[in-house]
Amino acid sequence: MSRSNPLLWSKPPLLWGYGIAALSVTGALIISRSQALHLESAPVSLFLCAVMLSSWFGGAGPGLLATTLSSLAFYYYFLHPMYSFAAKPGEIPRFLAFSVSALFVGSLSAAQRSATESLRRARDDLKGTVQELQKTNNALDAESYERKHAEEAMRQAQAELTRVSRVTTMGELTASLAHEVNQPIAAAVTDANTCLRWLARERPDVEEAREAASRAVKDATRAAEIISRVRLLFKKSTPQRELLDVNDVVREMIMLVRSEATRYKILVGTDLATDLPRVTGDRVQLQQVLMNLLMNSIDAMKDVDGTRELMIKSRRAEKEQVLVSVSDTGVGLPPQQADQIFDAFFTTKPHGTGMGLRISRSILESHGGRLWAENNSPRGESFYFTLSSNVEAHE
Repeated sequence: MSRSNPLLWSKPPLLWGYGIAALSVTGALIISRSQALHLESAPVSLFLCAVMLSSWFGGAGPGLLATTLSSLAFYYYFLHPMYSFAAKPGEIPRFLAFSVSALFVGSLSAAQRSATESLRRARDDLKGTVQELQKTNNALDAESYERKHAEEAMRQAQAELTRVSRVTTMGELTASLAHEVNQPIAAAVTDANTCLRWLARERPDVEEAREAASRAVKDATRAAEIISRVRLLFKKSTPQRELLDVNDVVREMIMLVRSEATRYKILVGTDLATDLPRVTGDRVQLQQVLMNLLMNSIDAMKDVDGTRELMIKSRRAEKEQVLVSVSDTGVGLPPQQADQIFDAFFTTKPHGTGMGLRISRSILESHGGRLWAENNSPRGESFYFTLSSNVEAHE
């Protein structure tokens, strides 16, 4: 509250409060004596004002002193007989009425002053609390700003790490991808030469040439599609969520790893359900998950004896989820390592980074799904992951 208002000044020291009470009653007496011409004209209001003023500035103690002094002055100077403390019985009611009025006014003024002081202190406390809250809020804003920057930096680092992992895995597939691309290109060249031979004859066989040209176009288109998928996996871009058919993603990745599987005499089979709901996800990230799982299975079967089979299955799961499994007949994992394979930097490969499965799990969790592994019987391992068809994916 404003300190410029004299009625709201802070309470003075106790001695000053009693001094104000004595001075105010004395002033009221002097004024009333100078103006009083006879008994009936005594200005009782002046004494009540003195009591009220004393109680306001000094509190209950000075107010009580002012009430006592005012009562004595009133009794001595304004009741019959004047200048005596032996008033007539008829004057006693006037004295009692005055004393009670003065006591009531003093108590009321003291109570009001106390309430005003309490309100002032409460306002000061509230002001201090508001200032502290403002400081805290400013600190929280700064912390939130820093946290957002840190989270953004972490997201960028995770995205870059994911891309690096993808590129590393693609590097392992370089030879197989070169063979996969070379096949349709070589076929296209053969078909083109065949087309030229049919056209170079004395009587050009246009129909045969057209069929050869069509085959060349198909082979070239196939090579272009493979190159396009590879470029997409190498591309550095922000995740883009869209409605996807999981089976399409599975088929695309099988096409990329087929040559690598053939190289190690691995049979690749699929059992893809036809009634799957579409899922919301980033195609490149889900391709990376499948590529990591497929390459892990191929690595696990490179040196095993006996049948080498890689099976990819998809089916509808409960709660509108899609379940995909990648199973192999490889070496499997010792039971003591089952809980470690998803830890960062844990790897069983001589030259592995230990980040593929960790990144795959993070990708699936960001899509509202999960990833886990189980050993097969009698050998090998299966990886399972789920995707929800009704989740708002978030990065």
